[in-house]
Amino acid sequence: MAALLLVAAVGLAPAARAGQACVQKPADPQAVSEGMALAVATAKALDASGATVVVLARVGHDLSAYRLTYSNLGFAYRETGGARPEWRVLHKLNHCGTAMAALYRQGLGEFFLDRPYRYEAAFVALTSELQARLLPLLKDNARIGVLNEPRYSMVAYAWGQTNQQSNQWAVETLAVAVEPTIDDRRRAQAWMQLKGYEPTPLTLGLLKRLGARATAANIAFDDHPNDKRFSDRIDTVTVDSVFAWLQRSGLGGAPVTVRAGSA
Repeated sequence: MAALLLVAAVGLAPAARAGQACVQKPADPQAVSEGMALAVATAKALDASGATVVVLARVGHDLSAYRLTYSNLGFAYRETGGARPEWRVLHKLNHCGTAMAALYRQGLGEFFLDRPYRYEAAFVALTSELQARLLPLLKDNARIGVLNEPRYSMVAYAWGQTNQQSNQWAVETLAVAVEPTIDDRRRAQAWMQLKGYEPTPLTLGLLKRLGARATAANIAFDDHPNDKRFSDRIDTVTVDSVFAWLQRSGLGGAPVTVRAGSA
């Protein structure tokens, strides 16, 4: 219900477009067990960190061919308004392989029940000052949607405004927390460049690009500059690059890895 309310609050409709349709699949008991085990282990690690806001990532897809570990990230924050404190995750989700996406607020259990490739998570605790700036922003449904672009591409150009993938939304929203005067994506990206963020350059040949574009509605390359695209270089925002940048820039600490069963 919270996820649906958030979608409505930021004015986004999860309407299906060309591509894979949403198909309800029966819950896999093993997947549920592993997902919940990872959620419990992550909650314990987050509690132990002493943080109130972290950047949290999961292994949703196998990206080992590109020497990448984690596929997508979001913000995990400690919610203290209920009967007992709990961790919530705010992140952007692509709609069932379509060309659209929206923002969702979930519990840790929901975050890890999305049939990930591997039950492993990692998080970076942000600086105390940045946590204090982010926390009220993450709880404000209107403000967190300011830079959200519903047109989605898994490999959206890091410095483009046509499409946006989940990692890109998170980092651009981070810019708003640091500089509240930022009110559009161009300014957010300018701040990222000023702070030394460097996207990951993926090498994708013509045949791979054409095959991906023809078979997946959530992959587009037309927002990438021609000189880079035709030289098989696709610059996009990856979890690995964000983690490295947060530590390099002094905005966060070293990544902490969590696996099911770890304490």
